[in-house]
Amino acid sequence: MAEVLEQFLVCVGLLVCLLCLGKCLGLCRRVLPSCWPALPGGFLRSMGQWAVVTGAGDGIGKAYSLQLAKQGLNVVLISRTLEKLQAVATEIEQTTGRSTRIIQTDFTRADIYESIQEELAGLEIGILVNNVGMLPSLLPTHFLSTPDEIQALIHCNITSVMKMTQLVLKHMESRRKGLILNISSGVALFPWPLYSLYSASKAFVCTFSKALRAEYKDKGIIIQVLTPYAISTSMTKHLNTNVITKTADEFVKESLNYITSGDATCGCLAHELLASFLGLIPACIFYSRWSQRLLLTHYTEYLKQNVRAH
Repeated sequence: MAEVLEQFLVCVGLLVCLLCLGKCLGLCRRVLPSCWPALPGGFLRSMGQWAVVTGAGDGIGKAYSLQLAKQGLNVVLISRTLEKLQAVATEIEQTTGRSTRIIQTDFTRADIYESIQEELAGLEIGILVNNVGMLPSLLPTHFLSTPDEIQALIHCNITSVMKMTQLVLKHMESRRKGLILNISSGVALFPWPLYSLYSASKAFVCTFSKALRAEYKDKGIIIQVLTPYAISTSMTKHLNTNVITKTADEFVKESLNYITSGDATCGCLAHELLASFLGLIPACIFYSRWSQRLLLTHYTEYLKQNVRAH
């Protein structure tokens, strides 16, 4: 009996060591993408002729649209504000020579996907970037004090990811190739008090993306969720940039190095390190009243001081 128990404990110890080694290797691969071979030239273009980007009129969506066009893809730009879409389309065509299409729509509505499907019909779509999203309040806020935009937020942050993926994935499956990038948030990695609604909606994007990757990874389709922290965009009131707060262009350029790094990534080194640090904080501290007071006072003041007027 003692020998059996000893062998069992040895096996458990080896299994724990292997799991720890796997986690370390996974962290190294996310934190140090340069240790792995870079994407082959033309990799993104090999996915298909067209990329589709939601929320393409500004910020991260605009940056992805420009970068994918520079990689040789034509781009379908989808967002709400026609003037912004036209400006991005003109910039892409003049700087890269690639073709663009514009779809003006409001992702806070649920009745838009039939017309989007008609607009996308016949295109060889190789890449989908589900970027569109809304943040109820940049400042930390209790749930009952959050602006009453629950249904709009669900449509924009959740429904858009499911429906756009549904429209595009079936054609990727038939071609056995494609890339889907779903933009979530660092606050989705675990529940964030005072950002509860936004955190929960972005956590859905993480769970959906990881499950979908497991379903379709054997069919030649790459599905990855990105969980960045602070990016200076109109949604974050153009926060001043620093080591942690990146511009949209900086984040997008770096995130493209992580495409083959796994099912989830923060998208840039600074945010990977920040996520690793936050993951070390015990839950009893992170969810304490003291922590919430810190967010409501010091972090709120920091945000107010670093918002740029536009």
